[in-house]
Amino acid sequence: MAKQRIQFECGNCGHLSAKWLGVCPSCNEWNTYVEKAEQKKSSKKHKVDVSISDQSDVKRLSDVRYHDRERVSSNLIEFDRVLGGGFVAGSLSLLGGDPGIGKSTLMLQVAHNCPGLKILYVAGEESASQIKQRGGRIGLKGENLYVSSDTDIQSVIHHARKSNPDLLVIDSIQTVFSDELSSLPGSVQQIRECSAMLQQIAKKENITTLMIGHVTKDGDIAGPRILEHMVDTVLHFEGDKNHFYRLLRCVKNRFGPAQEVGVFEMKENGLQEVLNPSALFLSDTAHAVSGNSVTCIMEGTRPILVEVQALVSPSSYGTPQRTASGFDQRRLSLLIAVLEKRVALDFTGQDVYLNIAGGLKISDPAADLAVVSALASSLNNEIIRKDSIFIGEVGLGGEVRKVSFMEQRLREAEKMGVTNAVGPKFETADKLGIQMKTAAFISELF
Repeated sequence: MAKQRIQFECGNCGHLSAKWLGVCPSCNEWNTYVEKAEQKKSSKKHKVDVSISDQSDVKRLSDVRYHDRERVSSNLIEFDRVLGGGFVAGSLSLLGGDPGIGKSTLMLQVAHNCPGLKILYVAGEESASQIKQRGGRIGLKGENLYVSSDTDIQSVIHHARKSNPDLLVIDSIQTVFSDELSSLPGSVQQIRECSAMLQQIAKKENITTLMIGHVTKDGDIAGPRILEHMVDTVLHFEGDKNHFYRLLRCVKNRFGPAQEVGVFEMKENGLQEVLNPSALFLSDTAHAVSGNSVTCIMEGTRPILVEVQALVSPSSYGTPQRTASGFDQRRLSLLIAVLEKRVALDFTGQDVYLNIAGGLKISDPAADLAVVSALASSLNNEIIRKDSIFIGEVGLGGEVRKVSFMEQRLREAEKMGVTNAVGPKFETADKLGIQMKTAAFISELF
């Protein structure tokens, strides 16, 4: 009888090795190898049966019947905006975010606002009493919320089939495990296998499922990348713990537009919707100071007014500081170089600090013109009128480039009391109740 061979498997990524290793060469994790007996390969070769009964019909696309999927509203306007109108029956969604950002609170908020929605909440990180205490702070009675602390995937599927909920919430997918796998919960194998089984229960039993996922230190959802390809919707809950606002961003949506953003504010009684985010991110100070300008960025299809703050002061060190909060620091250095080359502004020996008010992080190139205006204002100590807005992308030649959704941006600015706008040439600007000053180059402004 042949001796059974022993091999070692990484419990995190499944990498196999003939000997025990301290660190996995595939995922670089320490002390994850476990001993297991090598499974014998089957002597039978794969054989494909092409009998007539196994052949499927081929249909023309024009003959395929399609009906709009039924949506269930969360009774949260901002949440429904991100989802594209509400939860789609039988869909599988993934919600990721930093620890303590409010992912679980958001789900309890949905249960509170939808008393007629039957929700099965699988809690792998909190006990039922902890959820009861958290729900009490937001006024949740919980008559429609069923809580289970069993994270075995077979038990989760059994409870889902037995109760047939309108919404199944898995908090979190990193805590769910399958006994058939030897790896620990949260490993790549466990996440991949359990997610595949939840996908089948969502599609076959028509149960709307939402999985909550952890994120890595880089802000990506932990686990295999295939997880984001399997689900129908990928949501990111973003925000700074030092600020009260939260952004719910949709990065993938098979049933609606992606990159939509919903804005929430964290309060003592839970998450509150912010229906007018422009007012949230604008300063309330009555005294105008140099270095402050206002721009309008697009988050999905929503225009939001934000305040750009710049501070330019003489440097006390040999190398001037270039610091940006909420804005790409490399982009800041580029715009400073454009001002020095095209407008002849001298930033030599000057520390430059740039901040986006409210802790918001922006990447819209339409904010370039507001950034250079704030920098020039602080350098020359000149105050910019508070009823002015700057919209436009700045090129390396100092040209002011056109940006998309210009009309929507200007209409949002008009609603917020802005009377003057500076930006690239816009054909229909005279139809709006706002005075438009156009510029082809930034040298025309300073």
